[in-house]
Amino acid sequence: MRVVDEKTATYRPHKIRWVAGVAAAGVVVLFTVISFGLHGSAGFDDSGRFERGDQTAMIGLGILIGLGILTFCRPKVSADAEGIKIRNVVGGYELPWSVVRAVRFDRNSPWAQLDLYDEEQVSIHALQAADKDYAVEGVRTLRALHKASVNA
Repeated sequence: MRVVDEKTATYRPHKIRWVAGVAAAGVVVLFTVISFGLHGSAGFDDSGRFERGDQTAMIGLGILIGLGILTFCRPKVSADAEGIKIRNVVGGYELPWSVVRAVRFDRNSPWAQLDLYDEEQVSIHALQAADKDYAVEGVRTLRALHKASVNA
């Protein structure tokens, strides 16, 4: 957690960032190694041959897949006395506390959620169950900010 002041908090997931970083690097290395194995003919009848461009394309494909894996590092939640800003893997939300009914982190849930007054739920991917105490601390902080805004 990064606390800017007593009423502002920012959280990002921890474990998934390590997993995604290692997986992305592994994919790039794997595709690079495979690219060096691409040489000779492409079929049994010698109708096509692998060229240097094919090797380069394989490395580029590995880099693109690695970048796709790194999108799992994107989640972030920032909250202050005014509201909450959520950035998930895909999409995001910026909500005032007045539309939030509760901050939840149910048992067996992969991440925290906001219950909104219009019966919708918003997932907070930045606070994941895999991060255990860090996620619980984040939920408690968000609940305190929510409660303070409601009581203000």
